[in-house]
Amino acid sequence: MTSFAYTIDPETLLTDTATAKSLGASYAEKYQSGEPYHHICIDNFLPEDVINGVIKDIATLPDAEASFSRAQENLKSSYIPERLPTYTKNLFYALNSRPFLLFLQEMTGIDNLIPDPYFNGAGIHRTLNGGHLDIHADFNVHKQMRVERRLNVLIYLNRDWQEDWGGSFEIWDKQMTQKMASFVPTFNRMVCFSTGSDTFHGNPEPVNHPKGEPRQSIALYYYTATWDDTRKEHTTLFKPRPGSVDQADKVIARRAFIQDVLPPALYRKIGGKLRHIGF
Repeated sequence: MTSFAYTIDPETLLTDTATAKSLGASYAEKYQSGEPYHHICIDNFLPEDVINGVIKDIATLPDAEASFSRAQENLKSSYIPERLPTYTKNLFYALNSRPFLLFLQEMTGIDNLIPDPYFNGAGIHRTLNGGHLDIHADFNVHKQMRVERRLNVLIYLNRDWQEDWGGSFEIWDKQMTQKMASFVPTFNRMVCFSTGSDTFHGNPEPVNHPKGEPRQSIALYYYTATWDDTRKEHTTLFKPRPGSVDQADKVIARRAFIQDVLPPALYRKIGGKLRHIGF
């Protein structure tokens, strides 16, 4: 099947809107039949020159916007697009543009998608050797815009990556009883999936590249204006794999308990203070 590479000019990053929309429709059945939640894996997703341009850009990176070293996510950093070199920055803008939104809407069946101009949690993700991201469900509401998170798009930047080098993206069932799918994070592979409070995923197996190279990816998230403040807001929800050494996130468990017992308006008022003090 033709990939999105067919629609995008590698120099200008401009996209043929009509072709992008038609291509999205051609993937709809595969995406919407994904189990245990809707997802798809597409190889050779962007023109190879585009991925090569990004890899060249990120050979040197600025200080990270966020870095994690804890039991649930270790040796992982993210870099916001606006501080990256021009070509990579413009690629993120192109993937937030109307043509790409139309591609995603046709593929997923989710109308009125909203890109994130703040790139909260998005950007270039880098995981060093020994690093991992445990199985989890993502935060469900955008803090600034108060919109509902609906889709993740991940595009991998790792040449000739082998499965035994760790870092594979895993999809787990909603009861966290078994792994349903696994995708090696190899060069120019795109994974897109719907997000919810029980769409468990991650890359829990530590990165183990024989030459010490990091696992790198492009990450973008998309939203809809369907959030209702009567619903329960949550941050990232980590879930240990059965029979593994994965650790539960006790901080998040404490916050969830407090959220359950407090009125929603009061929790919204003090929740930020609790996070600030690490409670």
